[in-house]
Amino acid sequence: MLPVVALIGRPNVGKSTLFNRLTKSRDAIVADFPGLTRDRQYGFGKLGPVPYLVIDTGGVAGGEQGIDEVMVEQTVRALGEADVAIVLVDGREGVTGADQHVAELVRRHAPATWLAVNKSEGLDSDIVASEFHALGLGDPVAISAAHGDRIAALMDSVLEPYVGQVTDDDGDDDDDALKIAIVGRPNVGKSTLANRLLGEDRLVVYDQPGTTRDSVSVAFERNGRDYVLIDTAGIRRRSRVHEAVEKFSIIKALQAIEQAQVVVAVLDAREGVTEQDVSLLGLILQRGRALVVVTNKWDGLDPETRKHVRDELERRLPFLDFAERITISALHGTAVGDLLPAVHRAYEAANRDMSTNELTRELEAAVTAHPPPLVRGRRIKLRYAHQGGRNPPVIVIHGNQTDRLPEAYRRYLVNRFRKAFKLRGTPVRLSFKNSDNPFKGRRNKLTPRQQQKRRRLMKHVKK
Repeated sequence: MLPVVALIGRPNVGKSTLFNRLTKSRDAIVADFPGLTRDRQYGFGKLGPVPYLVIDTGGVAGGEQGIDEVMVEQTVRALGEADVAIVLVDGREGVTGADQHVAELVRRHAPATWLAVNKSEGLDSDIVASEFHALGLGDPVAISAAHGDRIAALMDSVLEPYVGQVTDDDGDDDDDALKIAIVGRPNVGKSTLANRLLGEDRLVVYDQPGTTRDSVSVAFERNGRDYVLIDTAGIRRRSRVHEAVEKFSIIKALQAIEQAQVVVAVLDAREGVTEQDVSLLGLILQRGRALVVVTNKWDGLDPETRKHVRDELERRLPFLDFAERITISALHGTAVGDLLPAVHRAYEAANRDMSTNELTRELEAAVTAHPPPLVRGRRIKLRYAHQGGRNPPVIVIHGNQTDRLPEAYRRYLVNRFRKAFKLRGTPVRLSFKNSDNPFKGRRNKLTPRQQQKRRRLMKHVKK
């Protein structure tokens, strides 16, 4: 399981700047869920020895009232979810009463703590950090989130206890069981769907306690194939399912996405596509997971409502045009039998082998049908392609000026490869490599007589 790092501090100390630095994005796709907090954000990161999950929390100043008081409660929840907290303070302003309040909050609720003195660029790191020993949170580490100073060293220290416990394997394990994560908002029918898939006469089932965040995996067998369902709400036998509202945690969902080979995202047809759905689906896409989108509670909807739901899916989820979409009723079992075949198709697409010859032929056909645009009078040339990874498929394309290739043309290539190699159900990532110009520097290798002849020829051409 990935370690969870929470960023805590008073307002305007640079938590969001550090969050974007740790997720390596200025505008990271995050799960910002209404009802949890306005400012609490989640993301994946890999800066240091192991990958991790990071939580950006709202600022805590002390004496909050109203909505700010609710935000403090969510910060406490973030500390409860986290394995380690990084407390940020402002090195240019020194210790404040709000910093003291944050330190007290962290001492009560955080399992492990690091103190980072931000905005220390241009200052003596020892001097700027010395004042913050008074907070009693250990040795301060002077950093600059804006410039990236000493961030890598900080994360090396923070993540050192997890080295060897976490692998960055994109969800692939050595066993043959296909791991399926069922994720979605509360009360969309995740556990109902999971129990419907398991059935009353299931062959092999066991409850495997997960982390302290209660992620639960259930193994079962169907038609000679082994599966593991990862349910963020916890899968129970039918006789034990009695709660009307499922528990929900973003951390559970993110951990499930990380473990899975295929993600089943469950939407509620009666509520439509919400901002929470879009955020969670964006995270699935960010991690490159194979995906099946399930719209539950389809039974009882009139034709007009069904058309409206389909139109909304097309309008709000254009970035998931690659995913199969299934409409079901988990409660009555309608169309649930279509789910596992769709999961298999997505998994097989995500792990498909594509030869260099086949990829290059398709690239040549795509370029012939629709050549790349001119850039400053020169045509972008795409020479050959080969496979660079699986789950998700990565296609490496070699050529020149590839960094100038428009986004629309990249989408065109993705659609060509997807159709040619039947890659429905999985994201496809393109990686471009600029090839060296074989004629670069050739002029310098000409003999003096050849250079003189070339000059005479160029004068004649100009005339």
